[in-house]
Amino acid sequence: MNAATPATRNLGLWLLAQEAIGGTPSEKTDATFRVCGKLRESLSILAGAAGYRSLISRALTLAKKEAPSLEKIQVKADGSLECTGTVDLQQGMDEAAMGGAVLVAQLLALLFVFIGRALTLRLVRDLWPDAPFEGINSKAEKQL
Repeated sequence: MNAATPATRNLGLWLLAQEAIGGTPSEKTDATFRVCGKLRESLSILAGAAGYRSLISRALTLAKKEAPSLEKIQVKADGSLECTGTVDLQQGMDEAAMGGAVLVAQLLALLFVFIGRALTLRLVRDLWPDAPFEGINSKAEKQL
């Protein structure tokens, strides 16, 4: 199952860029952790910690197939992410950003399936009010 579309991946890249703005290079590689952390806080209310952990674990499994740079990322018991190795900043920043975009896109795609596009996009809009939804789903966009 690879339901992450180019539009969903673009949204993931945008979310990562918003979390990386103004940060140092090492903070920019942590943008994935911040995006997933914000989603975890909101989604744990809806699905519980175990529900979110299941979603992010599945998203990570799917994303690792496309982005081998994610092999060093694991899901902790509370659903947060941790890096189990070091990242070569010179080579790894672009790979980490692309891997992060793939992970976020897979998470969003799973949310589209399980809670629906409209609720997923509303959740994203609540966390990132300026998020662009071009090409994701025009009906869901109009409901926002």
